[in-house]
Amino acid sequence: MYAIVQELHSIFRYVVFVLVLLAIIQSLLGWLGKNPYTPLNRKINLFALISAHTQLLIGIVLYCVSPLVQFNADTMKNATTRYFTVEHWVMMIIAIVLITIGHSKSKKLILPEAKHRIIFIFYTIAILVVVGALVAGKIPVLS
Repeated sequence: MYAIVQELHSIFRYVVFVLVLLAIIQSLLGWLGKNPYTPLNRKINLFALISAHTQLLIGIVLYCVSPLVQFNADTMKNATTRYFTVEHWVMMIIAIVLITIGHSKSKKLILPEAKHRIIFIFYTIAILVVVGALVAGKIPVLS
């Protein structure tokens, strides 16, 4: 079961990355171009949010079955077990919270430029947190 969940988590990261990156690009273009906030913009932002939350659910299952997650006296002494037991999931939760806040705030705004700006800011910070966490754990970002 571990191998299947790990592979699913590993493959699904590309879906999340592409959707969040697409949301960032379209929001930047919408913000700077003063474009209207279209139903397509809303759907891309929503699908990015949904994919991030789905990845979280897969990650929770992986956390429960992973041999790399350990709770013993040596966990914090070993860089790999510390990363997967503590650091990885904390950073990913922060990124997902940022995506969720950005999406929620954008729904409450009226001006299209403001919607695009909020999505751009929050989703960009979230993707930077994800990339930073993966680099810190020596996990290849796109391989």
